[in-house]
Amino acid sequence: MPSYSEVASLCGFRSKNASFKFVEKLIKLGLLSKDEKGRILPLKISNYVRVLGAVEAGFPSPAEEELLDTLSLDRWLITNPASTFMLKVTGDSMIEAGILPGDMVLVDRAFTPKNGDIVIAQVDGQWTMKYFSKRGKEILLIPANQKYKPIKPKSELNIAGVVISVIRKLR
Repeated sequence: MPSYSEVASLCGFRSKNASFKFVEKLIKLGLLSKDEKGRILPLKISNYVRVLGAVEAGFPSPAEEELLDTLSLDRWLITNPASTFMLKVTGDSMIEAGILPGDMVLVDRAFTPKNGDIVIAQVDGQWTMKYFSKRGKEILLIPANQKYKPIKPKSELNIAGVVISVIRKLR
């Protein structure tokens, strides 16, 4: 972890005191901690989850619980941490793709969208999530709900990233 001087330099603070106050706020928020010598320590963002086996989604089959491995969800879901962000879904235009209001989507800015990818796009000043379709020079953003029509950008289109995962809490 960086020293207070390095934090000041990285954040553009003029003094170590400003970086100290900043670090103390991050500690209060639970994003950093200190060791017994006062050194700044990062907190583990996620814990590992035990992988106990597989489950049949078709016909029922006997299963035994057996520890196969452990898995870090963030490492499994996120390939490019520096270019990945998360959004909360509102609206129902992607329900036929299994993306529901209240779901969280992980979006990676590092990917160039391909036909059929779900993208986060700014179209004529408005943000949306849709299937990406490109035919020649024409780009269409296609909803996964028949209540909505495909969007053909009139003037502005900015692709913010490609959806790489959908996360849903059931309880």
